[in-house]
Amino acid sequence: MKKECCNCFDGNCILHDDGDECVCPQLISYSLLCKWFRAAVLPLDKVLYSELYAAEDKRRCLVCGAAFVSSSNNVKYCPDCRKKIQRIQATERKRKQRLLSRDRGEKSLV
Repeated sequence: MKKECCNCFDGNCILHDDGDECVCPQLISYSLLCKWFRAAVLPLDKVLYSELYAAEDKRRCLVCGAAFVSSSNNVKYCPDCRKKIQRIQATERKRKQRLLSRDRGEKSLV
C-alpha cells in the first residue's frame, strides 16, 4: 500500500497533513478508511481490489492457487500460469497433429 498511494509519504498521509504529521489511516487500521485510496488506487490494482472487496469475482488458479480477477466464468489459471499452460497445450496439440499426419502418410504409401 505504501508503494501504491501517492499520498503516503514515510508512513504519513499528505492529505491529512495540516501542519502536524498525520499517520496514514491505512497503516494503522484493518479497514479501508482512506477515500483517496478507495477511489484512485484500488481501481488500478485489480488483484488488490478483488482481495479487499469483490470476493465473488475472485478465482483461484488451479496450478499455483493464487487469487486473480476474472471477467469470464471459464478461466482456470492466473495470468502467469496461463502463458505456461497455453504453451504446454500448444506443444501437445502440435505433437498430436504431427503424429496423425505421419500416420496418414504411412497408410497412403502402403
